[in-house]
Amino acid sequence: MTTDEPSAELTRVQRRAVEELLRISPVVDELGVRFAKAGHELYLVGGSVRDALLGRLGDDLDFTTDAHPDAIEALVEGWAHGTWTTGKRFGTIGAQRGEFRLEITTYRTESYDVDSRKPDVQFGTSLTDDLLRRDFTVNAMAVAIPQRLFVDPFGGLADLAGRRLRTPGLPENSFGDDPLRMLRAARFAAQLGFVVAPEVVGAMQAMAERLRIVSAERIAAELNKLLLSPDPRTGLALLVDTGIAAVVLPELPALRLSIDPVHRHKDVYDHTLAVLERSMSLEPAGPDLTLRMAALLHDIGKPKTRRFEEEGGVSFHHHEVVGRDMTRNRLVALKYPKTFIDDVATLVELHLRFHGYSDAPWTDAGVRRYVRDAGHLLDRLHLLVRSDCTTRNKGKADRLSRAYDDLERRIAELAEQEELDSIRPDLDGSDIMRVLDVAPGRIVGQARNFLLELRIERGPLPHEEALRELLAWAAGQGLAVPSYEEALVRLDTEPLDA
Repeated sequence: MTTDEPSAELTRVQRRAVEELLRISPVVDELGVRFAKAGHELYLVGGSVRDALLGRLGDDLDFTTDAHPDAIEALVEGWAHGTWTTGKRFGTIGAQRGEFRLEITTYRTESYDVDSRKPDVQFGTSLTDDLLRRDFTVNAMAVAIPQRLFVDPFGGLADLAGRRLRTPGLPENSFGDDPLRMLRAARFAAQLGFVVAPEVVGAMQAMAERLRIVSAERIAAELNKLLLSPDPRTGLALLVDTGIAAVVLPELPALRLSIDPVHRHKDVYDHTLAVLERSMSLEPAGPDLTLRMAALLHDIGKPKTRRFEEEGGVSFHHHEVVGRDMTRNRLVALKYPKTFIDDVATLVELHLRFHGYSDAPWTDAGVRRYVRDAGHLLDRLHLLVRSDCTTRNKGKADRLSRAYDDLERRIAELAEQEELDSIRPDLDGSDIMRVLDVAPGRIVGQARNFLLELRIERGPLPHEEALRELLAWAAGQGLAVPSYEEALVRLDTEPLDA
């Protein structure tokens, strides 16, 4: 940079802030006047100021004030279109005004005891003290409302222009107040392209274990934001390098397997980050957390399954099955929703199934089974499998790509013929119960699975053939089986082969 560039960047940052503040001025000025008339201070603060300076301010606005929660609630009553008080005991009153959602919080300080998962919050009396407790200097700026005075006691504007991430005070104090801020530092590096200051990185390395007191839900929320950012690789690498990943996502640093001169194999850690980046480039409609999480975790079973072969190779047999179970365990520990866990675990389990197709293309039954097992995740599975091909061998890469093109073509052809996205047995559960004269239970499930496998192996069957197959299966199970004609009566239909 030349000496003129930082000041030019500051000018651009300030101009964006003015434009954003003008856009929201009717709301903030009205609110500021109400507080001023009551003798209270009011400041737009934190992420709202940062985002205004970056030209990306949304409709969620954060304010701080010397007024206590009861006074805040009284001041917005009649002006706000709606309010909520779920954060009142922490000093926050929420309000809706038109399309804007406002959170107004009393000046405060907060800290964690050594073994506590919940902060001890105390109200303060000073804006400077309130800004000092915030995570980073770029979030420790404020704008007085309605006066429009810019307050920046810790150099946040210069850090924003220089894309640096520093803490207002000592990083050890900041992370001691809330250990989650260490994870947030990595998220900002990924989300905003900031460089984390050396002293902040050092504190993250020294204090990583403190994250064990933070709730799983808060950690998962930060991981989600990091993964959905434009550059998750940078944030994840910072987590691994500082030891934080060993606390919150230990499966990731475990992928850094040692590679000796004899037993060579692809670097699994670098490969994983490359797969994640490639999956992002293939997303059809913006960031997809399910796909990105599956890309991140798809090979976590490799460290547990690595075997050195006598001829000098390395194998990872069944790492997709082991990885599926590890994925499920980690996401459960982080308290992700069950449907999300099921989806990511299924993608991890299925990501390897395609390999070998180019050497021995599947039968139609194999294609149907692939579609059946993927279910609603089929499109994501396509993207994950394609992303997993990171080989530098151009011939191998081209062969795999052509093979998967062929598989997708066959899926499309069979789908057109057979409605593959809704593969069902040719007789449903009600049909089975009437034909075999059985109640709901194990036999019905087994019969349905038999017919489903038959459907996958042979495609759609004529109704009469499916009925005969069901009767033959039931006889083989030792069940009392009606004649074909009696079975038709039980189904209440005319003879199908007449």
